Amino acid sequence: MNHTISYSQLDNQEKLLVDNQVANKSKKAVVAWLLWLFLGCFGAHRFYMGRTGTAVVMLILSLTFFGTIISVPWMIIDAFRIQGWIHQNQEQIEQEAITQVLAGRNIKAQNN
Repeated sequence: MNHTISYSQLDNQEKLLVDNQVANKSKKAVVAWLLWLFLGCFGAHRFYMGRTGTAVVMLILSLTFFGTIISVPWMIIDAFRIQGWIHQNQEQIEQEAITQVLAGRNIKAQNN
């Protein structure tokens, strides 16, 4: 289901509920950037963003000299990807919230 069509189907109160859910549940860019800045070569920003598999690989690589040669450029590349990950996370939470609101609306309609 296209989330823009679903979002446009919501009334103002439902839109406010969805927007609040996105604001409260989404990953914070400031946290991701601080983790990247101070613990980036260990993959802390990836752990925070839910990319656990690659975060573990990055952590293990960082424990060796030769692995660090790989981790540092990887960390620099991640600097360009963090904002996209934040946006994806917000879109996912928005879609989940819209689905919940529409499901709740359907349950109300069935009960009436």
